[in-house]
Amino acid sequence: MAAGLLAAAPLAALADDSKLTVSMLLAGQIDDKGFMEAGYNGLTAIRDELGAEISYIDGIKPEPELLAGALRELAEKKPDLVIAHGGQNNEAAETVAAEFPDVKFVVVQGAVTGPNLSSYEVLQEESAWLAGAAAGLMTKTGTVGHISGIRVKPGLKGRGGFYHGLMHTNADATFLTTFAGDQDDNELSYRVASDEIEKGADIIFTMLNAGRTGAIEAMREHGVNQIGNVRDWYPDHPDVFIASAIANVSIAGLEAAKDLAEGEWQGGRIVKIGLSNPDAVSLALSPDVPEDVRTRVDELRQKIIDGEIEVSTEYDGPELSY
Repeated sequence: MAAGLLAAAPLAALADDSKLTVSMLLAGQIDDKGFMEAGYNGLTAIRDELGAEISYIDGIKPEPELLAGALRELAEKKPDLVIAHGGQNNEAAETVAAEFPDVKFVVVQGAVTGPNLSSYEVLQEESAWLAGAAAGLMTKTGTVGHISGIRVKPGLKGRGGFYHGLMHTNADATFLTTFAGDQDDNELSYRVASDEIEKGADIIFTMLNAGRTGAIEAMREHGVNQIGNVRDWYPDHPDVFIASAIANVSIAGLEAAKDLAEGEWQGGRIVKIGLSNPDAVSLALSPDVPEDVRTRVDELRQKIIDGEIEVSTEYDGPELSY
């Protein structure tokens, strides 16, 4: 377990001129170049933009009792806000928020509420839906894959969104999907990606953290394209990534802290942030994507914003197991 504390200038917006204090729990590594790093970036933005004093705990395994213990450690110091980054914190946050009624709690990508508990959710399923639609338009083999690690609700919703986007543009496509059990295991992701490639996938959507490297290596070896998530991966690996379903989850924690600083934070609600905020949710396409695909994806994006397309997140089809 690693912990850190950073401080900045006082927050003038607070009525008593005291410094806003915000703590964050990250069930993973702050340098995973994915979901956890985005959460940490959101925390440093809280420091830089709001002048808050921040602290964090990272490196916690996503097990409810361990997460609850880390949340208690943060809450015992009585910060103004405790942010639990990731839907895997739902159960632990409900438990610990009830134990500390005077502390405000937020779960990023969560689905839980309480008198002093809210969830702020960046709708990654909307960019995942567009990613699936793009994959359906670009696959040459007619087989498209998906790989994730642990079965948390946001990951399940992202997988469901991707599947329905794929079916929207290519109803005859074969869909291969797995939750392999670990977000950070590169040996596992290499093996799973290789298996999906052997089964015919020429585009694979990955929702991984530090374990993404193994999938990248497998796809590079076989000349298969990857669609990333959370941030734009094309600049790092232009030979592999054809698109990225961006869900800038750093914005969720920052929005929660802004609401608190401005006196607008409320317990008992789920705040949703989707494609209508392009800084938060979008699909980044590589320069190699044909113009007709770009045009179609943009049309579909607007239909989602306008409510003409409802993004379904359900999936009850077959899964690969490892």
